[in-house]
Amino acid sequence: MEHEILLQMKDITKTFPGVKALDRVSLELRKGTVHALMGENGAGKSTLMKCLFGIYSKDSGTILLEGKEINFKSSREALDNGVAMVHQELNQALKRTVMDNIWLGRYPLKGGVMVDEKKMYQDTMAVFEELGLNVDPKRVMSTMPVSQRQMVEIAKAVSYHSKVIVFDEPTSSLTEEEVEHLFKIINMLRDRGIGIIYISHKMAEIKRISDYITVMRDGIHVATKPAAELEMNEIIRLMVGRELTNQFPPKTNKPGDVYLEVKNLTAQYSLLKDVSFTARRGEVLGLAGLDGSGRTETLENIFGVATRKTGTITLDGKPCKNRNARESIKNGFALLTEERRATGIFSILNIRENTIISSLKKHLRFGLWLDSASMKKDTQWSIDSMRTKTPSQETKIRSLSGGNQQKVIIGRWLLINPDVLLLDEPTRGIDVGAKYEIYQLILDLANQGKTVLVVSSEMPELLGICDRILVMSGGRLAGEVDARTTTQEEIMTLAAKYV
Repeated sequence: MEHEILLQMKDITKTFPGVKALDRVSLELRKGTVHALMGENGAGKSTLMKCLFGIYSKDSGTILLEGKEINFKSSREALDNGVAMVHQELNQALKRTVMDNIWLGRYPLKGGVMVDEKKMYQDTMAVFEELGLNVDPKRVMSTMPVSQRQMVEIAKAVSYHSKVIVFDEPTSSLTEEEVEHLFKIINMLRDRGIGIIYISHKMAEIKRISDYITVMRDGIHVATKPAAELEMNEIIRLMVGRELTNQFPPKTNKPGDVYLEVKNLTAQYSLLKDVSFTARRGEVLGLAGLDGSGRTETLENIFGVATRKTGTITLDGKPCKNRNARESIKNGFALLTEERRATGIFSILNIRENTIISSLKKHLRFGLWLDSASMKKDTQWSIDSMRTKTPSQETKIRSLSGGNQQKVIIGRWLLINPDVLLLDEPTRGIDVGAKYEIYQLILDLANQGKTVLVVSSEMPELLGICDRILVMSGGRLAGEVDARTTTQEEIMTLAAKYV
């Protein structure tokens, strides 16, 4: 049976200063279907959805919802008219409770004046029970892991009884178990006749969950086909405009002598306990484990942005205190954080300012002023080497796609020429072409003798680029495996050891 058309976007055009983000793009969404939207970072996927959701105003084109033309001026107007969006970058009131975040701006009132806390709690529990979520409505958002906060955002979208729900990279911070749960929710919504637009770079997910796939490239609509008719290689070819035969570059690095040694690392304020390991010069060392296993905490304690209770760090045979980020940078460490928006970018600053923020001393002349030409030169090197898509160095970083923001942050750290790189989810929300470039960059750094530690939720990624993998479980080191000979089953068995 042919599904009825729910949403039509026709010839949508959107221009930002110096760049045409969308060029006459069209999209059709049918009731009770999942329509995947794919493309490289900067292809225009999120921009198209923001034009639908009222965050951006389109320059031209028409949008029809159930046959009626719409032109939302705000996200609130979109939500009130049955269009919801779960954003890739979470924007939540972290000091407020879960239920505050879900009903913000539409609190149930008692007598038209007071907030009815009891009804708000009951309504939140009703949504959670419907979706099978086990979350305390009274818990403060900042105390929850990113994956749980993501599920709360999904519950909020469902609570609006939406006709159309847009999921923008919804699984980028979810564990495998949580991804399965999300797919159950999506299938339930599809069965109710809701139209789902699903943006993701994960091919296996797209093939599994989608009914239709639309591919975009450089702001242009390339193709729309039933998911069953598209193979992964064909999707990649449509996305990048070229064949991409290998997912990972060849491992050409040769690990040398032990360079970094961590002994009995225990955190003051997290579950991290008694973690010991070594890492070699020219080695890519992976950290695997379930969400909350202590992977991120290990990197944060090494870098000094989380408080250590006990433990020592030795670098090239010499004690290394790393009491704070400044001291760690001085000692040759760099940390790429998991949450790009919250702890990575300075959203109100431009590309140049975000790029040189960690290497300002290098551009200081006579201790009095910053050398503008020197800063421009380094920023251009970062843009060129990372292949960052940006109209200019003066462009605000918040206007770039998530993947291009990530490239700016990586470029920032490369400019300080660190000896030890701590990378937490370096390819989260990044397309298949850009992922390959970042993998190559990691291996190039290892070939230069750098020591690279990589945290990733994607096991194929760890197996593809790492030499060894440390598996974390319940805040402890559950085991170490050789990436060349191990299996995903062995890693998962270790990851569940102390859970």
